[in-house]
Amino acid sequence: MSRSPLILALHPTRRALLRAAPAALSLPFVTGRPARAATEKVVVVTSFPEELTTRYEQEFEKRYPGAHVQFVWKQSRDALAYLSAPNQSGADVYWAPSIGNFPILRDRGVFQKISVDRAALPGKLGAETLSDPFFEAYDVAGYGVAIAPALLKERGLPTPKRWRDLASPAYAGHIAAPIPSRVGFAPALYDIVLQAEGWESGWALLSEISAGAELLASGPGPTANVREGKFPLALSIDFFALQEEANGLPVAFVYPERTAFLPAHVAMTASTKNPALAKAFIDFSLSRAGQKLMMEMDSSRHPARPDAYVGAPANIVDPFALPQSAIFPYDSEVGRRRPGLVNLLFDLALVEPHAEVATLWRVIRAAEAKGAPQAAEARRLAGLVPVSTKDADSPAFLEGFASRDSKDDAVVDAFRKTLADNRARATALLADAHP
Repeated sequence: MSRSPLILALHPTRRALLRAAPAALSLPFVTGRPARAATEKVVVVTSFPEELTTRYEQEFEKRYPGAHVQFVWKQSRDALAYLSAPNQSGADVYWAPSIGNFPILRDRGVFQKISVDRAALPGKLGAETLSDPFFEAYDVAGYGVAIAPALLKERGLPTPKRWRDLASPAYAGHIAAPIPSRVGFAPALYDIVLQAEGWESGWALLSEISAGAELLASGPGPTANVREGKFPLALSIDFFALQEEANGLPVAFVYPERTAFLPAHVAMTASTKNPALAKAFIDFSLSRAGQKLMMEMDSSRHPARPDAYVGAPANIVDPFALPQSAIFPYDSEVGRRRPGLVNLLFDLALVEPHAEVATLWRVIRAAEAKGAPQAAEARRLAGLVPVSTKDADSPAFLEGFASRDSKDDAVVDAFRKTLADNRARATALLADAHP
């Protein structure tokens, strides 16, 4: 069984929003580097948790004894505004798991190009592009299913191998799943399903899976429910499950066929006052030693550097060694524009009417078991969303859902009515086939 991590940035619980590193000692840099003033610092905007940033601070400052690392913690939306301000608000480096922010900031002229060794950092995972001349992949996170192996066995359930397996009636009531409008990593998780299965087929599949799932508003919640024995399965990001497993808890992680690993990035700001130290921090985070730090027990993340997997913990899968059929070339340019639309449709189609959707799918399955001819059309209506594949791929259309303020209330109301009408039509079709 394959297993591995991803990267939801959590608010540090013990660190203030602006935290300076401990006072640096008045010592020169390591041999071979010019001596610098002990007050020299690099300002790094991040949303990574404290247990990870502290390790990088400590190790970087060991290598650069005159350096002072200052982390500024910002969630994605706040980081976008902070780094778009004049002179990038004084930041030197942006280092975060925010697949949407980096291209936007690049296009606003916030970054300068960085150079990396492509022999060590390919910038690709199979056919999927991970990097850009203005920002480099720091790690990759996998999406899939957190499982409690013993609980699965106890309930007589097989380990799922494909996304579609989760729609089986056997799994109904045994799955925890995140609500994408409330959980940072979830829009990407569901968009992976939508891209892997196709927009229309993907929504039909998500509808059927969600009908039998407990929908949760907390990022760690689905995996925590698996750890606590409440559910044997949870749609999640590998980081949460692998961290639990590394600490000896009864949790594992499964990568369904045709999943994807999505990158976190690091970049240097255009207005940095200390480009040499900013580059040094970036180079360290991408070095083999720096990449290995993220695989420690309290992080359990996947390096973007293939040679860092030598000697990796047993529970961390090397995605660069997986067969290409196991993952698919996720289109991050499309994916980064979709969260607003995915969030809205998921809320309207699956969260608001969840009880009704669950009942409808039970009736559809019962009608199918009886061989009712109207079941096929009812199934189509139950999984239908009021957005075409063409629109779902259109940057201009997606821009209308990029933020809460950009949504047209009339459009939202029309979506809600169309979805309700579809459910009503499906229910009416099956009225005579109800068990």
